[in-house]
Amino acid sequence: MPDFHAITPTNHADKGWHASPGYGFAAHDTMAVLVMQEIPRACLSLPLALAQSDGHYMPVALQGLAQGQNLLVAPDGRWLADYIPAAYRGYPFALARVGDDRTVLCFDHDSGLLETGGAAGAANGGSQPFFDEQGQPVERVRQILQFLSQVQANAQPTQLLCDALQQHGLIEPWPINIQGDEGKTTTLQGLFRINETALNALSPESFQALREAGALPLAYCQLLSMQHLQRLGILARAHAAQAPVLPESPTGDLDLEFLNSGGTIKFH
Repeated sequence: MPDFHAITPTNHADKGWHASPGYGFAAHDTMAVLVMQEIPRACLSLPLALAQSDGHYMPVALQGLAQGQNLLVAPDGRWLADYIPAAYRGYPFALARVGDDRTVLCFDHDSGLLETGGAAGAANGGSQPFFDEQGQPVERVRQILQFLSQVQANAQPTQLLCDALQQHGLIEPWPINIQGDEGKTTTLQGLFRINETALNALSPESFQALREAGALPLAYCQLLSMQHLQRLGILARAHAAQAPVLPESPTGDLDLEFLNSGGTIKFH
């Protein structure tokens, strides 16, 4: 389990950090929560589903076919897909809520990526500092805070889109049948998808309401992404043979650019 601590000058001025060299920390995540602004890119390489939480639905990337399994992480920590969920790209940093209206930037002390040295260590080519000599967060830390804040700010609007789809009766259970090597079939439960028949049968008034709410891209992207489910089957066999085969994405540096407008799919 991660051990997140709030980053403060008192506790971290004399410490530094390293970026995660891979994604081993996510090796047991069967799903990753997504926000709407990343979904047009995520749907091009990952199977997307909807999952329930506290009576609401949320979009997720399906990453495994069994509890505690992430087929998109290779044994050596490489990421085996073309898109990396934003939830992972800020690690070992995370935001934590303090009270009702304040969040703080935290660092996972159990990540193995924290070390003493601070600015001096960075100057010698070692870790990156959290704070400069004036006690202010360095530029890289400010960028990570901004990125994580953008992701968090997009979570509530994403839930509202899911609420709109639910209100119009477009969400249905998605049981996934998995056939083993001996022909035995098991069913993965607890996931949901868009009911394409119901979507196509929407009244003009309901379709217009969903269009104005901005919920149609989420519906179409989820349906489009279901074609990638077969990739998990291929990866499951590759993992069993300890030979993952899908293209890897760069690791070792934080990609904080998912919120730019380039390449965004728009539905009218």
